Amino acid sequence: MAIKRPVLLVTGGSRGIGAAICIMAAARGYDVAVNYQSNGAAAAEVVDACEAAGAKAVAVQGDMARQDEIARVFTDAAQALGPLTQVVVNAGITGPSSRLAEADPAVIAHCIDVNVTGAILVAREATRALLAHSQAPNRSIVMISSIAAGLGSPDEFVWYAASKGAIDSFTIGLARELAPSGIRVNAVAPGMTETDIHALSSGEPGRVARIAPSIPLRRAAQPEEIAEMVLFAMSKAASYVVGSVLRVGGGR
Repeated sequence: MAIKRPVLLVTGGSRGIGAAICIMAAARGYDVAVNYQSNGAAAAEVVDACEAAGAKAVAVQGDMARQDEIARVFTDAAQALGPLTQVVVNAGITGPSSRLAEADPAVIAHCIDVNVTGAILVAREATRALLAHSQAPNRSIVMISSIAAGLGSPDEFVWYAASKGAIDSFTIGLARELAPSGIRVNAVAPGMTETDIHALSSGEPGRVARIAPSIPLRRAAQPEEIAEMVLFAMSKAASYVVGSVLRVGGGR
């Protein structure tokens, strides 16, 4: 009898840290639903990489700031792969870098819509899906936070740091709410990581080079280094890790 593989949904899974999580999870025995908002070609590449690793994989389009699309993504993922067992709430944005006094209120509102409201709504759908799949072992939700929550990101995007502070608080509360049902919730807080978010979201392609000298390790992380911690948080090796914010910041 074939052993049923765990089924993972990663929001914002087409690029950067999300893509690294999908591909690493596929190589380690998960079937993977790759959520994306607009870049279908990038999502298809991640699906191809997951399938090359031996997994079943599907790309699922949806805006993770909209409840109707969030619900549809969960439905489509489960229909394609079977009941979900793990969810990584990864979709997030910064908005263009600036001091708060010069920031566009629309940029701030959109960041909060995606990073806080959207993430909570995704976690709500994840909770409903995992509670309904009560016979599955090792169910878990991993929230992607940021070390910005503790650093504040002054002169760059303090609103983004605030959004990730909200995720840290939310993680603690949801973890305590779901632990009695056997669902573990944790957060992973990356530091500076080599992804295209700096060019595409913050508008500063050279940000990694600027910040790297201030990191005790003197370099940014690779997406795979963040993915390793996410895979740990989902794994049976983390069976007693609940409500933790796992920092991956190179010493910052």
